[in-house]
Amino acid sequence: MLVLLFRSMLTFHMCAERAITCGNHVHRLSCETGVIRVQESMYGRTNPDTCSGEKPEEVVTNTACSLEGAEDIIKTRCDGKKVCEVTPAIFARDPCHDTFKYLQTSYACVPSIHLITCEQSMVQLQCDEGHVIHVYHADFGRHDANICSFRRDASHLQNVKCSNPTDKVAERCNGKHSCTMRASSTLFGDTCPKTYKYLELTYNCLSK
Repeated sequence: MLVLLFRSMLTFHMCAERAITCGNHVHRLSCETGVIRVQESMYGRTNPDTCSGEKPEEVVTNTACSLEGAEDIIKTRCDGKKVCEVTPAIFARDPCHDTFKYLQTSYACVPSIHLITCEQSMVQLQCDEGHVIHVYHADFGRHDANICSFRRDASHLQNVKCSNPTDKVAERCNGKHSCTMRASSTLFGDTCPKTYKYLELTYNCLSK
């Protein structure tokens, strides 16, 4: 049984966005239309003026401070989402202890197809001839008590912080014209055993 609760194709030009967050405040990326695709991200300090304010000179002069791997972490957290909020706490280490740092991200809002499929149902990703699948983001869990709730016990719907981002959809489907799989714990794992989950993903069809 194929369950497609929500499917939308957005056709518009990508718009470039940039977010800069000083210190330990929340770094927020968002798209009114489409989903986030991170282009570049840096945590540290690469110039003396950004987020300098009235800071002492000694904490803003180091412009060779950049955390290796920060861009990959932001991409993993934010790609394929409409809204993404993170803080520097997501990073495992401090690249330069005596420097006041900032998080800077350039991203685009890209067209997407959005699918939600209930647990144990089949999901199909499909593109027109001459185009192939590119998955932006996939999560097998629960973020809303009302989605995939028909005839389900309320106790199985209460945990709306059940999240399990997965690369398995991208691994199976990227570069293909069509791709089908079952939204199951057998494939994606079960981080919330007593919660009835659903697979939520965003993808686009790219020209070969």
